[in-house]
Amino acid sequence: MIRKIVHIDEEACIGCGLCVSACHEGAIVMINKKAKLLRDDYCDGLGDCLPACPANAIQIIEREARAYDEEAVKERMEARKAAMAYGGCPGSMARMLQAKASSPSKTNETENGAEIEGQLSQWPIQIQLVSPFASFFSGKPLLIAADCTAYAYGNFHHRFIKGRTTLIGCPKLDPVDYTEKLTAIFQSNDIPDITLTRMEVPCCGGLERAVKTAIANSGKSIPLTVVVISANGEILRNESVTL
Repeated sequence: MIRKIVHIDEEACIGCGLCVSACHEGAIVMINKKAKLLRDDYCDGLGDCLPACPANAIQIIEREARAYDEEAVKERMEARKAAMAYGGCPGSMARMLQAKASSPSKTNETENGAEIEGQLSQWPIQIQLVSPFASFFSGKPLLIAADCTAYAYGNFHHRFIKGRTTLIGCPKLDPVDYTEKLTAIFQSNDIPDITLTRMEVPCCGGLERAVKTAIANSGKSIPLTVVVISANGEILRNESVTL
């Protein structure tokens, strides 16, 4: 449908984040220090965020967009409120990470002393700990990895993590079915594509089944690439999967 909706000029955005606080629907998030519209159906098009922007980077336009979904907004705001009030393990709090080659915590040394920059861009990464409404999912390719794959494949950060939001899990050790959580993540976010890395062992097939089922349950058509890695670090299969 054609309706009024906010448009954010990312070139003009100065990254102050004031629009995020001004948006009563939680439709705007900060990604890589720029304001972004998380989902069309979260925006009511009334423009409460406009006066808050000191750079005049936001305007109301008319374009093709999904209808405003009051129930979806209510669910998002309740989830965000619960996350803000969360008093559990600090390690479960969602946050963005910035890669800095000069930071000892983001690098390790190779045999010749050269520093390698880590590529992890968000926290947490465990499927069980992450919120489906975390802002780091929006508009970014997703990596879902069986946790052993990062140890088996030596160049895992640059080959697979770089440029992607990362989730890890083990279907054999975690006493849960990932399908429900993954379905919620796929339904709640604009994910352009998914890469799944799994080991050659049969138990990793459970993670692959969960991802495929969740994509089907989400009602979306999300491109999926499955990469199978051997115990000695060889890539045995790397193929696009049509569901």
